[in-house]
Amino acid sequence: MAQPSELEALYAFLAAAAVVALVTPITMRLAQAVGAVDEPRKRGLADRPTPLLGGLAILAGTVVAGLIWLPAGYGAKQGQLWHGVLLAAAVITIVGALDDRFDLHPAVKLVGQVMAAVIVVHYGVAVKTITLPFAGKLEFPGHGVTNAGPVLTVLGLVAMMNVVNFSDGVDGLAAGVCAIIAAAMAVIAFDLGRQPPGVLAAITAGAALGFLVHNFPPAASFMCDAGANLLGLLMGVVTVEAAVKTTAVVSFVLPLILLAVPFLDTTFVVLKRLKYRQPVYRADSEHFHHRMARIGFSSRRTIAYLYAWTLMLAGLALALRFVPYSNHKGRLYTGWTLVMIGLGLLVVAASVYLVYVLEILKFRRLDAMRLRRLRPDASPAEIELGVTQDFETGEFDALASEREVEAVGEAEDVPGDGPEQRVGERQVNQDRVGAEQQRGGAQSPVGADGR
Repeated sequence: MAQPSELEALYAFLAAAAVVALVTPITMRLAQAVGAVDEPRKRGLADRPTPLLGGLAILAGTVVAGLIWLPAGYGAKQGQLWHGVLLAAAVITIVGALDDRFDLHPAVKLVGQVMAAVIVVHYGVAVKTITLPFAGKLEFPGHGVTNAGPVLTVLGLVAMMNVVNFSDGVDGLAAGVCAIIAAAMAVIAFDLGRQPPGVLAAITAGAALGFLVHNFPPAASFMCDAGANLLGLLMGVVTVEAAVKTTAVVSFVLPLILLAVPFLDTTFVVLKRLKYRQPVYRADSEHFHHRMARIGFSSRRTIAYLYAWTLMLAGLALALRFVPYSNHKGRLYTGWTLVMIGLGLLVVAASVYLVYVLEILKFRRLDAMRLRRLRPDASPAEIELGVTQDFETGEFDALASEREVEAVGEAEDVPGDGPEQRVGERQVNQDRVGAEQQRGGAQSPVGADGR
């Protein structure tokens, strides 16, 4: 039977987007009826009650498009594989929806994530070999339970679900980033001759984009655990089936580039929690979007920066696949190689700039310069004291003057200020708590980390 074409992938993308966009208002009414509504809270970035359970709409779009375009014509084995993926998608969405409503214990949610990953692996989504740059093929010896491939696949899928879940913290962020990454994966998958996972990537991109219609700031609906875990699972499956399983050397690098933003976000947060001996599942306000809010960014400006960063990385990944800079036998072509070096340097420079803006890496001289801009009348001793306190607590003041902060505080007391009293401005006042107080805050489940 014929493999799916790029045109069919486009149809699947459009169908998934349309179904999700149409079903989301229904899930919003359902969420309100059952009490699954997110209330504004200090650590979160929402400023009004918002219905949850948007993940149910994302599941509906995925299942409808998947049943039409994934199983047909791929043979019994392949048909079972994709049916297994849809089954796992339903399982993780149900677990996430229950958590969105009843706030499940982190261990219960982890069990649900592992269960969904095991279902996917059982139906055939498992790594058997990995082609590494400069090292060739890495094969996993053994069969059945002695084979490390399925275990590593389960761990990778669970990690992917949590990465997306952790990044779901500001309106439109997770949906937009997932749409960009999945769309790039779809293009790369078809070029690698992996059409079925290419269709799944297109469906994932369409579902995320369809939800973004209702999730773009100011959001009318949140995907929360149900949607974030689902998108993480789908992108994990696409990564394994579309890239990791292939023999192309560059295919192992491409997912690392595409997923750099959510993985960096999660890595920095987890490392900081480990540094201060916090449980990794305890929520805090150290994600990229929280840092941008403290700096003074609005929700839209935050996602614009992170979208742009993701788009640049996606462009670099596509260029590595499509720009003819080598003959794939070790010989480089000078002109195109210089183009690739230029693109790489541009992406690295943008990434370094964002790391500087977010103050992820701390430098005493730069922090002193920043404090002088904030407090031009402070003495050298006061500046030095401020730098010392910043480095001891790991917390930094927003890049706004004290007068601006006071103006924001006064604006918050003015009746009638609507949603446009920006998240970033509100966070300048709300989120400036000491590190010790923040680290001693109430425990929050894994699924609520983003908000």
